[in-house]
Amino acid sequence: DQTKLKQHKKIIIAAHGNSLRAIYKHLTGCSEQEILKINIPTGIPLVFELNNDLSTHKFYYLGDPDEIKKMQEKVANQGKSQ
Repeated sequence: DQTKLKQHKKIIIAAHGNSLRAIYKHLTGCSEQEILKINIPTGIPLVFELNNDLSTHKFYYLGDPDEIKKMQEKVANQGKSQ
């Protein structure tokens, strides 16, 4: 709801990988090719800070960067043959 966002309310979205990737793509404006390289780790909060016009100001994961990188690599390797 844009009204809550414009009132500077915090909103939590919990969803599955592909839904989160669609939201990520929308909020960052990344291309179709770029989104294919994005690996959003499960259970790690991804924070988007928005400007007053609801464009993305900045975004970042909450947590230890090394642990987040390991989890992103795990997502990237899902479905690959061992």
